[in-house]
Order: sequence, then C-alpha cells, then structure tokens
Amino acid sequence: MPSITQLCRELRQKQTPTEAKLWNILRNRNFLGKKFLRQYPVCVRSVLGKYEYYIPDFYCHEARLVVEADGPVHLYKKEYDKNRDIVLTSLGLTILRFKNEEIEEDLENVLERIKQSLRV
Repeated sequence: MPSITQLCRELRQKQTPTEAKLWNILRNRNFLGKKFLRQYPVCVRSVLGKYEYYIPDFYCHEARLVVEADGPVHLYKKEYDKNRDIVLTSLGLTILRFKNEEIEEDLENVLERIKQSLRV
C-alpha cells in the first residue's frame, strides 16, 4: 500500500485537464497572492483514534478553503463526497465544488466564487 505522500504525488501526476487548467491559475500565488496547494493531504483523527486522510484537489490553508474539480467519477461517489464534506467542514474548512463543465465553460464565474471565499 503506498504512503499518503506517494498517493498525493501520483494524483498530482495524473491530474485531469480541468484540474490542470485551474491549477495554472491558482499556483505560485498567482491568484490574489494566496498560496494554494494541489492534492494536499488533510489528516483527521476518527472517533476510534485512527488517522484518516482526505486529499482535496486544491487547498488554501490561509483561507481554510478547499476547492474541488468534480469530474464524472463524482457521480458515483456522492455519499462519500457528502460525508467527506461534513468532516472537512467540521474542521472549519469551506468547501467549493465545481463540476468540470463549470470550470471549462465559465471559468470567470468559478474564479469569482473562489475570490469571494478568499475574502471572508
């Protein structure tokens, strides 16, 4: 079983074209001077004392913001995504989910919504 670090590296190497499009804007503090990380593991200790990791597509620690680019696979992961969002929200994180189509067809609106969340 790969380590969480190895898994994150693999996810970065296998990013979707839509993730790459958004990453090109968010990376290197290009977007409002905020530092975003890509496929960064967020560790949570469960009630059983076990550590679990969630790996958001993009994460801004300063703003406590998670940005997800949801492709077709998320149609089959709705319950997992819902539970994951509950856990991450309980950590004080804000989660923004965008369908790939939104990012591809209305990037300006997506960026505006991210911008609004960064200013809160």
